[in-house]
Amino acid sequence: MPRVLIVEDDPDVRSALVLGLRHQGHEVLAAGTGEEGLARLRPYRPDVVVLDLMLPGISGLDVCRRIRVRDQVPIVMVTARGDDVDVVVGLESGADDYVVKPVQARVLDARIRAVLRRQDASGSVTARPRAESHGDLVIDRAGLVVSHRGDTVALAPSELRLLLTLSASPGQVFSRQQLLELVWEHSYHGDIRLVDACVKRLRAKLGEDPPYVRTVRGFGYSFASP
Repeated sequence: MPRVLIVEDDPDVRSALVLGLRHQGHEVLAAGTGEEGLARLRPYRPDVVVLDLMLPGISGLDVCRRIRVRDQVPIVMVTARGDDVDVVVGLESGADDYVVKPVQARVLDARIRAVLRRQDASGSVTARPRAESHGDLVIDRAGLVVSHRGDTVALAPSELRLLLTLSASPGQVFSRQQLLELVWEHSYHGDIRLVDACVKRLRAKLGEDPPYVRTVRGFGYSFASP
C-alpha cells in the first residue's frame, strides 16, 4: 500500500484528498503547513509527497527545495493555477509532476501511481544490465545508480527515468511528446514543460562539460555520449 504524505493548508481540500486517496488504496498522512510536512517526512517515510504550492509560512517551493537537499522521494505538486510561471518554477525546484486545483482524487491517484512506477525504472530502458560508461558518466542500469567523475549523482525518479530513456539510444532524437509519454505516461501536449524542467535539472546535476543531454532545436532532445 503506497504511503502518501499530503501537505495542504486548506482543511476542506486536505480532508477531501485524504478520503479520496484512502478510497483508492493509499495509506495517507496529512500536514497543514510546510513546517509540519517537513517534520513528518523522515519519521513517516512516505513513498510520495503531494505538496501544495501555496502554503503559509514556508512556501511549497521552499519545502520542495528542502526535501530535495536530503531526499529523492517523488513529489507531486498541487497548484491553484495552471500558469506556466508557477508550474515551471515548481518543477525546476524539484517536483516530479503536478496537478491543478480543483483536484480529483482519481486524477491524483493516476499521477501518484505513474510517478511511483518511475521509481522502478524497469522495462526496455534496463535491457542492458551492465554498467555503461559515457566519458565521466557511469550508468548502472541494474542497480539504478548513476555516478559522475566518481561521485554518485542523486536523481529524482523522473530525472533517472529520463536519463535511462535517452541514454539507451545515444544520438537518437526524442521529441518532447515522445519523452512525455515514455517517462511521465502523459499524453497531453500542454505538459511538455515537465520535460523541459526535468532536462534543466538533469543538466544541472550532470554538468554541461561535456553536455550529455543535447537540445535539437525544433525537434527535442538526444543523449550525446562523449
